Amino acid sequence: MKTTYQYKLFANTNQKLELNDWLRISRYWYNRQLGERFTWWQNNHLQLQAFPQWKEIFPTLFGSRPNYYSQKLQLPMIKQDLIKVMHSGELLDFQSVDSTILQDVCKRVDKAFERFIVGDSNGKRSGKPRFKTEASFRTMTFATANHDWIKLVRKEWFYLRLPKLGVVKVRMHRPLPDGFKLKQVSVIKKVDGWYMQMCLEDSSVPEFNPDSIAPDWENSMGLDAVLHGDDYLATSDGTKLPSLKSLRKNQHKLDKISQKRNKRKPGSKSRRKLAKKEGHLHQKIARTRKDFQYKTAHKLVRTGKKVFFREKLNLQGLSKRNAPKQDEDGLFLPNGQSAKSGLNKSWMDAGFGQFFEIFAYIAAKAGAVVIPQNPAYTSQVLSYRNEIVFTDTDIREYWDETQMLKVDRDINASINLKRLGLGIFPRIKRRSGKISVVGTMDESTTKEILHILNRTA
Repeated sequence: MKTTYQYKLFANTNQKLELNDWLRISRYWYNRQLGERFTWWQNNHLQLQAFPQWKEIFPTLFGSRPNYYSQKLQLPMIKQDLIKVMHSGELLDFQSVDSTILQDVCKRVDKAFERFIVGDSNGKRSGKPRFKTEASFRTMTFATANHDWIKLVRKEWFYLRLPKLGVVKVRMHRPLPDGFKLKQVSVIKKVDGWYMQMCLEDSSVPEFNPDSIAPDWENSMGLDAVLHGDDYLATSDGTKLPSLKSLRKNQHKLDKISQKRNKRKPGSKSRRKLAKKEGHLHQKIARTRKDFQYKTAHKLVRTGKKVFFREKLNLQGLSKRNAPKQDEDGLFLPNGQSAKSGLNKSWMDAGFGQFFEIFAYIAAKAGAVVIPQNPAYTSQVLSYRNEIVFTDTDIREYWDETQMLKVDRDINASINLKRLGLGIFPRIKRRSGKISVVGTMDESTTKEILHILNRTA
C-alpha cells in the first residue's frame, strides 16, 4: 500500500537559495527538451500522417526522434560545463543539481508529449504541452529516496537529509505511519514557503478492494449540482447543502490589492510585495474551498449510503465563452458574454470537478462508490409522474394541483438521477421538435418519491 503525506519544510537561507537555483535549472531543462520535441514534430508529423509506412522505409527518421532515453543521455555532456541561456545570458550549473531530479524532468516531458500525440491508456489525447514559467513549474522530485534519509524524529519535528542540499528541518504536524518506508520525496514551492510530499509504502498492508455493491432504493442517493442562490448540492433525500463561494466573498479584497499593485512601477519592491500579498489571498481562497469540499464529502458519506449517483457535468462546455455575433458590416453585436462571464466565474468558484474527485476518494475509503450519470432531461421530467413540466431554467418550483404539492426543481432532478442510476428512468423520444416520455413506474416508487417531496415541502 502506498500513501502520500505533505509537510512544511523549514530550510535555512542558503538552502532556499540553492532550491531556487535548482528550480530555475530544472525549468530550463524542461523547456529545452520540449522545444526539441516540438521542432522534430513540426518537421515530420505531416509526412507521418500521409505515409504511416515510413517507419519501415526510413528507420533513420525515427532514430532521430527525441525520446526519454536520448534526451537523458545528454545530461553527462551538459554537466561538463556551464550552460548559457541565450535570451538572458544567465549561466546555469547542471552539476549542482541532483541527477535524479533532472532525470525525473525528462520523464515528465516524455509523459506530457506522449499524451499529446498518442493519448493515455484509454486513447484520450491531451492538449499541446506548454512551456513552463516560474509560476507553473514549482516541483522537484527525488525519485530514489529511501528511509535512511530520515535522520532524527522528535515530538513535532523531524530532520531529513537531501542529496547535495544537506539536512533540512520539517514540521511534523501529523505523525509518520508505523511500518511505512520512504520511497520518494517531492519538494514544492508555494506562496507561503516550501513544502515536502513524502511517498510512503508498506508492502505488508494489502490494497483495499471493496466488494461490488448492488444499488437499490434504500442504499443509494442522487446528487444534483446546484448553481443557484446559496445552494451547492441537492440530494434525493430532500435536503440541500449550502455553498461556500470563497472567491465571491473575497473578490473585493482581491480587486483592492490588484488596483494598488497595478499602480506601482513594474519591478519595484512595493509591486512585488503587493503581488505576494495577492498570492497569499488566492492561496487562502483555494484552501478554504478545498476544506469545504472535504467536509461536504464526509457529511454525505456519514449518511450511510453505499451508492451515489452524481451528475456528470461538462465543465469545459459550461464555462465556455459565447460565440461572437456580427452584423452585415462586420461590427460585433451584443452576445450576452457579460452575464456569461459572471456565470463562468461561479462555475469556477464552485469547483465541482475538484469536489467530485475528492468525494470519490472519500467514498472509496468508506466502502461506497460514486457513479456519474448523464443528466439529460433529468431536470425537466417530473419525478413521480413522468411528465415534462420544467421547460425553462427560470422555473425553480412547480405547483401540482392534483397532489397539492410544491416541487423543487433541484431536488426533483436529484431524484431523477437516482432513478436513472437504478434503471427506472423513462425513455425520452424527440420527434418533429416534440418531446415525449415513454415508460411507467411502480406505485411503491411513486409513494416513496411523494413522501420525500412532501417532507421537503
